[in-house]
Amino acid sequence: MQTLTLNNGVEMPALGLGVFQTPPDETRAAVTAALELGYRHIDTAAAYGNEREVGQAIRASAVPRDGIFIETKIWISDYGYDETLHGFDKSAAKLGVDQIDLLILHQALPSDFDKTLAAYRALERLLADGKVRAIGVSNFMVDHLTTLLDTTSVVPAVNQLEIHPYFQQRPVLDFDDQHGILNQAWSPIGGITFYPGYGEERRSVLADPAVTAIAEVRGKSPAQVLLRWGIQQGRSVIPKSTKRHRIAENIDVFDFALTADELKSLDALETGRRGGPEPSDVTLAAYGRAIQEA
Repeated sequence: MQTLTLNNGVEMPALGLGVFQTPPDETRAAVTAALELGYRHIDTAAAYGNEREVGQAIRASAVPRDGIFIETKIWISDYGYDETLHGFDKSAAKLGVDQIDLLILHQALPSDFDKTLAAYRALERLLADGKVRAIGVSNFMVDHLTTLLDTTSVVPAVNQLEIHPYFQQRPVLDFDDQHGILNQAWSPIGGITFYPGYGEERRSVLADPAVTAIAEVRGKSPAQVLLRWGIQQGRSVIPKSTKRHRIAENIDVFDFALTADELKSLDALETGRRGGPEPSDVTLAAYGRAIQEA
């Protein structure tokens, strides 16, 4: 497994298993399969409602705890200094660990950014206390990052973003690169583009002719081509699946490299259309929900 070095020196596997929208009763099996197949990075979140099952699969695994990189996220309902410290306690207890490898803020919450900043200061405290090994953010745009960097002490190690060929967010990626923040892709194979709710023009990146043509030449699946596109550009990628054969397929991306022309053809697919919610639309009124106690 290829690794990436975060800005504080912590090593993180370049590819991980995501469990977004994975029901709790399927999460344990998916994580178990992933660990058996060689994954060493699991990405979950308080808002996913499956941290407990992630922890159960990790504890039941033959892989030692220090060989598994656990990433989770604080939901906006737990923003604020004391609230975020408690959010860590809830996540750590559900996961069954004393230390979380990477803890990030799930959204920028621009409608109450002071609360966001207080939450990030809590992450800084957790980092200083050794309760987490690295901290970061998710779905933060350039203006959010600029304010964060101006008012806090620790540069985020990671910014997890929607990144796939149809929506590449290049200005944010460039800003992160300039400040030593690792870009991490959620929906790296464009799954969000064919989820219900994407719109009447919903279409799968996996079926794009530019992607399928490369896949045919390479003898790889379209998903493997898209994951390789992200990894080869220095990003962390977090594909998700509950099917063992897909989980196995998604990690089999380290034995080939795309050419410069192939990378350009995928870069050219940009549509500028976001699949997830607009960051400015994420408010406590619209998206707030209580996160269960451990």
